[in-house]
Amino acid sequence: MNQLILQAQLLELGLVRYTPAGLIALDLSLKHESQVQEAGKPRKVSMEIKAVAVGETAKLLQALGVGGTARFSGFLSNQRNGRGVIFHITALESV
Repeated sequence: MNQLILQAQLLELGLVRYTPAGLIALDLSLKHESQVQEAGKPRKVSMEIKAVAVGETAKLLQALGVGGTARFSGFLSNQRNGRGVIFHITALESV
């Protein structure tokens, strides 16, 4: 199963583009910071991840705006150039 749920802050929104099917698409960056337990010890986690949203989800992200925080759900895939990972956001929930 390939599923990711991440609470994060919307760090950057790219320009609106359209898929070949005519759907709105947005490239964006997310920033996550938290503290988790690893091997019984607390560990501070801070990361940025590139993401993309298509259709209605892209419109919701535009409304959220840069700096907004939400719980994002989706899946991971390779970037178009095959280098690195991109988070495909399929849903979001305000927190």
